[in-house]
Amino acid sequence: MSESISGKAAIVGLGATEFSKNSGRTELRLAMEATLAALKDAGIDPSEVDGFSSYSVDKVPEYEIARLLGCKEVKFFSQIPHGGGAACAPIVHAAMAVASGVAKTVVVYRAMNERSWYRFGTGDYGFSSTPIFENVNYGYYMPHGFHTPASWVGMFAQRYMHEYGATSEDFGLVAVAARDFAATNPAAFFYEKPITLADHQASKWICEPLHLLDCCQESDGAVAMIITSVERAKTLKNKPVVIKAGSQGIAEGQQSMTSYYRDDITGLPEMGIVAKELYAQSGLGPDDFQTAIIYDHFTPFVLPQLEEFGFVERGKAKEFIRAGHHQRGGKLPINTHGGQLGEAYIHGMNGVAEAVRQVRGTAVNQVDNVENVLVTAGTGVPTSGLILGAE
Repeated sequence: MSESISGKAAIVGLGATEFSKNSGRTELRLAMEATLAALKDAGIDPSEVDGFSSYSVDKVPEYEIARLLGCKEVKFFSQIPHGGGAACAPIVHAAMAVASGVAKTVVVYRAMNERSWYRFGTGDYGFSSTPIFENVNYGYYMPHGFHTPASWVGMFAQRYMHEYGATSEDFGLVAVAARDFAATNPAAFFYEKPITLADHQASKWICEPLHLLDCCQESDGAVAMIITSVERAKTLKNKPVVIKAGSQGIAEGQQSMTSYYRDDITGLPEMGIVAKELYAQSGLGPDDFQTAIIYDHFTPFVLPQLEEFGFVERGKAKEFIRAGHHQRGGKLPINTHGGQLGEAYIHGMNGVAEAVRQVRGTAVNQVDNVENVLVTAGTGVPTSGLILGAE
């Protein structure tokens, strides 16, 4: 029988830069700013760090951060692929390292100048010059107009709308709620800039059925966290945020953003795998969460995530959204920081940070009596998830 990581590691430090469209600094500097802030928040000396985990698309190597921090012996490091699908996975890897004794103090981070240096949504990726598997695979789609993440997600969204009767307005309600939370979050790029459903509907088409306001931002910034054992966490200054469960998932027929050859493309079975594992590890279920961070790179994928985690039955997420359960004061407030739609797009790491603040009780839009927070990672790709909570 495999041994669970549940309850063995905790997030004890949190750091972030400001979120902008032009940071004016290198990604290495952003990573160092966030990491040093997280270590200071935890009250841990940089020389104690012996592990690192980040994303494979992060251009900041762990050995350089280790050198600049003055680390003496680094015993663990990992990088997770699939972009936003990695959002929760560095914390999962850190928790496994701590639980197994491989490392004692692990930094997880994501630093990016995704607006000022490069942009994921351009549709120009230079695939033809590097004919590795993934690039060749996209070569079957791009001649037909599938050039951008919005177009890839749009195909799934169209089928979901056809099958279950969801509408563009339902997607718009997700965006309106996110921007409402962002409007009261001083760290959010769209601070004091709420939108209405009419604004959403009037925003330009990107790729039907996606409007501009269905799409996440392009942002510069960095977020870092410190993970150590629960035992040590009890001796530090902050309230421990316990990692109650963590998982990654790849489902049958999985491809990266283009899993169109499945019999049914209205769901997200890879997230279903993550959900099953998180519930098994933690012993928790849909009724045990007071708030959730649901990955919102595009609004249509918020709905099937609610279904995969059992908050609603298959095809019923639109009723959940129409009832306002995801909004401020709702049954399950979602993305209380504003999400990637309203706060920033740091590949989901800023969402994990918000979950930490909710458990600590320090969030700007704090939900009452938070004991457990669900966090999901990028959808349409191999993905990951977390349950964070109080001790």
